[in-house]
Amino acid sequence: MTDPRIGQLLANRYQMQELIGRGAMGQVYRAEDVLLGGVVVAVKFLAQTLLTRKMRDRFRSEARTSALLSTKSMHIVRVMDYGVDDQDVPFYVMEYLQGSSLSEVITTQNLPLPRFLTLARQICQGLQCAHQGISMDGSVYPIIHRDIKPSNILVSQDASWGELVKILDFGIAKIMQADASQTSSFMGTLAYSSPEQMEGRELDPRSDIYSMGVMMFEMLTGRMPLQVDTHAFGSWYKAHHFQPPRTFEEINPTLKLPKVLESLVMSCLSKSADDRPQTVAEILKALEPLEQRYNATRQISHRIGEALLKRPVITPPRDPSAISPDEACQLTTWPQNKPIAQIVFPHVLKTKREEVATVWVMLSQQEIENIQLGKLYNKLYKNFLYCLSPHPMLLWITAVFNPHHHKETGPRWLRCYLDMKSPQGQTIARLLCEREQYYVLFFALEDPHHCAYVMPVSINSSQKSQVQEWVLASQPMMSIGKPGLSKEILQGEFEKLKPKVAGELGKL
Repeated sequence: MTDPRIGQLLANRYQMQELIGRGAMGQVYRAEDVLLGGVVVAVKFLAQTLLTRKMRDRFRSEARTSALLSTKSMHIVRVMDYGVDDQDVPFYVMEYLQGSSLSEVITTQNLPLPRFLTLARQICQGLQCAHQGISMDGSVYPIIHRDIKPSNILVSQDASWGELVKILDFGIAKIMQADASQTSSFMGTLAYSSPEQMEGRELDPRSDIYSMGVMMFEMLTGRMPLQVDTHAFGSWYKAHHFQPPRTFEEINPTLKLPKVLESLVMSCLSKSADDRPQTVAEILKALEPLEQRYNATRQISHRIGEALLKRPVITPPRDPSAISPDEACQLTTWPQNKPIAQIVFPHVLKTKREEVATVWVMLSQQEIENIQLGKLYNKLYKNFLYCLSPHPMLLWITAVFNPHHHKETGPRWLRCYLDMKSPQGQTIARLLCEREQYYVLFFALEDPHHCAYVMPVSINSSQKSQVQEWVLASQPMMSIGKPGLSKEILQGEFEKLKPKVAGELGKL
């Protein structure tokens, strides 16, 4: 029987191509966004059998929750649009992802410890974002997923980030509102549900942590920590409440895991929520040193010796590619193709060891000295603004405010644009996320031949996640206008932001 949706132009925009998935809540199709030049997207429809008022509201809530959360984390599937078709069936549009579910990954191969740590970290980062909540009506509401399991985790290969994890299906997620009523019924997947979830009680983040524990056990062993004779609610209820989880040694005596990892997983499986890690942040904190130790590809945070940055540049210029990034920053010279003027521009600084993201600035010698000598009093602001359309563009903002030198003039704003469709823009964005740091290189108008001062700037995890998400959003996006138009939009947003930031820096 021919699917009537195939070939349909949905909402005068999405050309339906093929059915790619079917679940309890509905069907998922691959489609092309003809408005954006054929960008491939996925469209999820609510199942015909669920077209009740309650299920429509839940479906709409899933779309809204995913849309809001995906702006905060690249590890949650991104939702871009919502609507109702000609048959009054609700749908939402999300990013098209190619990859394998974690359940497929687990059944086809044993996970080496480094890969487990990488995947587990990404899942936890997405889950942590959900638990931190979404902002609605001036309040922040935490989100409990309530159905964390391998089939709701997608693992894909990304050209920029390698193996990338996305959490799917917030269909039964719960918004924790202050006046929320009890759920009074079970919702979830039996094998992965916490004891309190089996009772239909109101849940908090520790329930998702229990499910995460079950899944981590399965990722490490290929087996479940609990066993039942029949796949029935009563059997799983008893198992989750009273059956001690099997140990790793019981499953596989030859499996050698760090004791701290075994203890972490078993604590997540505690029957009492009070005995589990209380937040996902605790799990991430425990995983971080393990990943640094066992995963050679993990980028370790770059540390810069403050003493090195204080030393004057007295060494003659030499090939930056043969030295460290710290030294390379101090030994650079102003490019011949740039004017001797007060300008700011981004640059990828390359050495034999690595690449680093840098911002090059030319100011007067006196202002650079004020920034350098007054660094104990300097207040830094760093941020990124993004415009997807008409052309993907990122505005990279750094501001320095010193109450002794900038009280009358306000912060020194250092701004530059990254064209997210250009190789340089994508490379710099990748480096920002990998290193979670960049350098500002100051050159004096009076002596541009040597770098006068180097200032390292760190970015936080939220900013890193934003930039990662924007890189992914920019890759399939077709430019539908001149880059200058996006710069004008970002300039307008920056002008709105400036007074607030200046006021906050003045108060600190």
